[in-house]
Amino acid sequence: MIQHLSTAAIGAPITRLGVSFFPVYLPANNPPEIGTGSSSGIVVRELENASVGSLLAVNPTDTPILIVDGEHFLGGKQNRAVNASVLVPARSERSLPVSCLEQGRWGQAVPYQRDEVNASPRIRRVIREGVFDSMQQDQVHSSDQGRVWSEIADELQSHQAHSSTAAAMESHRQVFSRDKARAAAARELSELGPLPGQCGIAVSQGRWITAVEIFGARHLLAAHWGALIKSHLMERPTHSGPPSADVALWVIRRFASMDAQEDPGVGLGTDIRLRDKKRIGQALTYEESLVHGCFWMRQAKAA
Repeated sequence: MIQHLSTAAIGAPITRLGVSFFPVYLPANNPPEIGTGSSSGIVVRELENASVGSLLAVNPTDTPILIVDGEHFLGGKQNRAVNASVLVPARSERSLPVSCLEQGRWGQAVPYQRDEVNASPRIRRVIREGVFDSMQQDQVHSSDQGRVWSEIADELQSHQAHSSTAAAMESHRQVFSRDKARAAAARELSELGPLPGQCGIAVSQGRWITAVEIFGARHLLAAHWGALIKSHLMERPTHSGPPSADVALWVIRRFASMDAQEDPGVGLGTDIRLRDKKRIGQALTYEESLVHGCFWMRQAKAA
């Protein structure tokens, strides 16, 4: 169980292009001081002996730094996405479990930078399934890399996007370039930022909740806000109808009550994983507080 979610509250949604974003609040959650995002000071680079499934995160600061599941780093020998949220301790380094989002390049390592859009929801769901299986079998946060590449190929094709190296980033770059309405919606919502006290979002298409993403505090969400909003606006809605706050809150409560598996985190804290026939999720807790959680619906029907 993820009891931290049982105190969640929901606000009124904002809807653009058939995708609704409900603000989520966690009034009882009080995490310690944590940094995150591009201004945190974290350095991400290839390991000395570079490998597809790992990157090195170096924290030179006096504050733990959160690297979030789905963050998309461009550069290095190939673009990667982080497989699980990691809280890197102060003045230390950790090997990050990652997935390759650029199948056709293994080149000269160049400095990494964060993409302006997180890995897409469909890619993150595939990564999450693979990590759940690999943790059960081998206690490692590895994805099914073959499935990830297949999902990227399908996504590029569905968005009519071309990439000579099968890079996932070309989906959003080309879609936002040619779809002015989508680009305008992404820009508008990114500039709005989270509401006071807001620490998460529940995303819906009509009444169907597709995902829930919750951080331990507003400033943690704010650092990733634009990248998350843009990634969800890349989805083409397959459900219609009025969004429902009651349904959104019910889904969050359902995730809160599911049986969960716990293991030490890659960095600080506890890694929590949950899955049933309809849902899958991952959360990171530290010092009795939720730091970050991402939760996905696995089926295309309402729960």
